[in-house]
Amino acid sequence: MVRKTLASATNAPRLSLRAPRDVSRVEEPHLLDGDHREGELYERASFDGEELAGITLQECVLQGVSLNDTELRGARFIECAFEDLFAPVFRAPRSSWRETSLRSTRWGSAELYDSRLDGVHLDGGKLDYVNFRSAQLTDVLVSGCIIGELDLTGVRANRLALQDCTIGTLTLDGAQLKDADLRTSSFRGISGLDGLRGATIDEYQLQLLAPFLADSMGLRVEG
Repeated sequence: MVRKTLASATNAPRLSLRAPRDVSRVEEPHLLDGDHREGELYERASFDGEELAGITLQECVLQGVSLNDTELRGARFIECAFEDLFAPVFRAPRSSWRETSLRSTRWGSAELYDSRLDGVHLDGGKLDYVNFRSAQLTDVLVSGCIIGELDLTGVRANRLALQDCTIGTLTLDGAQLKDADLRTSSFRGISGLDGLRGATIDEYQLQLLAPFLADSMGLRVEG
């Protein structure tokens, strides 16, 4: 379980992640779209540009794997552990992620719109643009990440926490948030302030938000 770092009535993500056990190392990785693979370890493999739509990975480990421009539309990842994934272009719209951890991820643009994430921890990555438009996020923790733009347009999120992240632009137009904890993270800009309803912020963040709130309300602030 993830413990709350600050005393709050905001419910933290409920995570019960564990590393897959007894995985078998795949010496010459070869995957096909629609495959269902279970209990496998992939190290320093490249699937760049491959068509892997609808693939299912269950209790698998991927370490140092390159997925640049790989077609992962509708893919399913169940109880997996990923580390050092690399993709200047990551394509996984309408994908499903359950009880899965991602560490030290390096993505340029990540297309994850219309996806569903349940019990996911994204930790310590560098991502330029993450597109979660219209996604469903439940029990999701994003920690220690540097993100250029995080697009949560139309997202439905329950128990989402952004912890110790540095985010350029946070887009929240039409978002529906419940128990969303944004404390300890920093933002240079926020779009769609109405989408903040249901989020928890700290006093410092409130001060940073003041100019955006004033602008959205048409207020003129003069000394």
